Amino acid sequence: MPSNNKSKSEKPEAAKQLRRDPYEVLGVSRNSTDQEIKTAYRKMALKYHPDKNANDPKAADIFKEVTFSYNILSDPDKRRQFDTSGFEAVESESQELELDLSSLGAVNTMFAALFSKLGVPIKTTVSATVLEEALNGMVTVRPLLLGQPITKKVEKQCCHFYSVEISESEARAGLVCQVHSSDRSKFKLLYFDREDNGGLGLCLQEDSAKAGKVTSAGMYFLGFPVYRLDHTLNSMAAAKDPDSAFFKKLDGFQPCELTELKAGTHVFAVYGDNFFKSATYTIEVLSCEPFLEEKESLRAVEAQILTKRVELSKFETEYREVLAQFTEMTSRYTQEMQEIDELLKQRNEIHALYTTAPPIKRSSSRSRNRGHSKEEKEDAPVREKKSTFRDRTKKKKWFNIHLKVDKRKPC
Repeated sequence: MPSNNKSKSEKPEAAKQLRRDPYEVLGVSRNSTDQEIKTAYRKMALKYHPDKNANDPKAADIFKEVTFSYNILSDPDKRRQFDTSGFEAVESESQELELDLSSLGAVNTMFAALFSKLGVPIKTTVSATVLEEALNGMVTVRPLLLGQPITKKVEKQCCHFYSVEISESEARAGLVCQVHSSDRSKFKLLYFDREDNGGLGLCLQEDSAKAGKVTSAGMYFLGFPVYRLDHTLNSMAAAKDPDSAFFKKLDGFQPCELTELKAGTHVFAVYGDNFFKSATYTIEVLSCEPFLEEKESLRAVEAQILTKRVELSKFETEYREVLAQFTEMTSRYTQEMQEIDELLKQRNEIHALYTTAPPIKRSSSRSRNRGHSKEEKEDAPVREKKSTFRDRTKKKKWFNIHLKVDKRKPC
């Protein structure tokens, strides 16, 4: 028996020893940016995706390893924990996977949609088929003019590609691409780089987020560091600990890899991310030449957000300390109240012992009710007799005829 338990316990330890460094798996350095990590993951995930390697178990294992490594390095907290303490600080059970909805069956898609409706954060990824077709140059790219919005409908897990031409002056002024959906559809805004083979490789991705009565996503290339807010990190923190959701609200505020675009052709795309239905959207690309004041305002506000994120981290430490004291005081208050009530109860019991009179027997309410019910039953027939006798006297007999007498006086 002991030998069996030992062999079972050695298996997970051996599995932990076989784990490769996440940075090594993705082929990135330890000081890589979030965007570099995401780009490396997408390339490897596309290469070893199960849809492309159905009969290759080795590719399936590599795909799991790549996904596991990305789940660590894409989360700022987990990446920080891994850099500090290694795999021991990272819980493998709590890894969130990015689902490719196109590869799920109808039943699994239904369950994913149900969990999403219940508030469980479901991270989705772009279909491997779409990425492969883009990489091989097998997609249709439509031209999109600056300042002229286009409204279209894209099917679920499908993609619409658009090319935008910008000049040198427009590149210096900056570029903004925004997508809105009036029916609150879920979608992804994508930006592609041109590969050496002429194909398109995914470079940037923005998931749509609810903004009032619409869902929207945007990319901003303004010539200075611009930040993006990953809402999934905050939603996952809220699901685990609602109290920490506030303090982790700005953890997903990360700098974008690209700050400016060069003159030439650039490709954007809109990916339908609904579970079952198509997504209606409006895409618009703008030159920032008329929006100089807005550029400076955005720069100033994002600088304040970065300052607030540092302050929030310090405030969390103070809050946790005060909350621990408050919890301790609350539990002590409850304990003291219970002890005082118990002592007063014992005191009253001791006071009641100072007497030589026999204890008073109090009749219960049930016995009183029973006595009343018996008396009512005994009195019932007497009442019935009296009522019947009165009724008889009131009845008219047949010979009691009332004759009307004319009391008028004679003439």
